[in-house]
Formats: sequence, C-alpha cells, structure tokens
Amino acid sequence: MDKFETITGVAAPMPLVNIDTDMIIPKVFLKSIQRTGFGVNLFDEMRYTRDGDEIADFVLNKPQYRETEILVAGDNFGCGSSREHAPWAIKDFGIKCVISTSFADIFFNNCFKNGILPIVLPQEQVDVLMKDAEKGQNARMTIDLEAQTVTTSDGEAISFEVDAFKKHCLLNGLDDIGLSLEKVAAIDTYEEKSAQARPWV
Repeated sequence: MDKFETITGVAAPMPLVNIDTDMIIPKVFLKSIQRTGFGVNLFDEMRYTRDGDEIADFVLNKPQYRETEILVAGDNFGCGSSREHAPWAIKDFGIKCVISTSFADIFFNNCFKNGILPIVLPQEQVDVLMKDAEKGQNARMTIDLEAQTVTTSDGEAISFEVDAFKKHCLLNGLDDIGLSLEKVAAIDTYEEKSAQARPWV
C-alpha cells in the first residue's frame, strides 16, 4: 500500500445522501478479487447510460473533476453491503480522500485498509467544503494528514480527528500484511523460544 501524502487538488462535490456500496460499484462488476480495474465502473449507473455513453451532467464526467483526488460527499456514505470492492473502485479511480458527515462503519474501516482517508466533519463544515468544491478548477483543497487539517481554497484550515493507529498505518503505507511484516523479527524470536520451551508442539 502506498504511503498517504499531503494532497492538494480539486475536490469533487457529491451532496447526495445515503450513497450505498451498490451505487459505488454495482454487483455486476464484482467478478474479480484483484484490487485494480474497478475505477472505470465507479458510480457506473450514475456515470453512464445503458448504452455505455457518459452522462455529461454527472460530476466525475465534468472536465474539471475527472482527475479529482478528493470527494466531498453527503451523509451516510458507503452504507449497504460490506463489499470491499467499493473502496477498491474509489482508490482505482484516483480518489484518496472522502469527506462526509458520516460513513457506514464497515466501509469506513475498509477505506483505511486500502489507503483511503475518510474524514468525518460536522454538517456546517462539510457545507463549507461542498461550496468550495463547487467552484471546480478555481478551488484547490489541501488534505494534510500529518497536521490533521483540510484547507480550503480561501486558506481556511479545518481540523479533523483520526485514530492514531489508523493515521500511522496510512502515513506509512501499512495494510494488514504490512503490519505483520513489521513484526517479523518479533515473531521469529517468539517462534524460536516457543520451540525450545515446547519441542513437542
């Protein structure tokens, strides 16, 4: 997993509430356990017509938001089934941070495990960021995980909370496997001592 670094760029506004995981990545595309290749189908039923043509009015199809790394979303983002393909699709599209007033618990935790920073803020602060994001190319937000701040295009810094352990994992690019590899020496030492103390095991 890549280390999470400070992001400065255009944020896409998506004020719709209760965006569930089936809206994020429809079940018809859940045919692989590889983490890549899902970005093209992110929000598929909102991005494309039945014939596969882009819907011009959808936010991520607009020129100013095609390469966004930040999504400002409505309440209860990521609700629905617990499919991990949802954060895979978001990450594969290029989005590294999602800001909302609330997230579904499983989706929230899956984001951290896949290198995405989900930020929870009060409604009034999300409203400020939503309006800023609506400016398109004229608004560039900065997400500083180390400092735990979101800075608007006008220079307003908004602080956010994040679990210290999850922050450590993102900053150091550690998923579950990476965390285990950090402890290889300690695991080897334990195995050696255990073998000596209990040779019959």
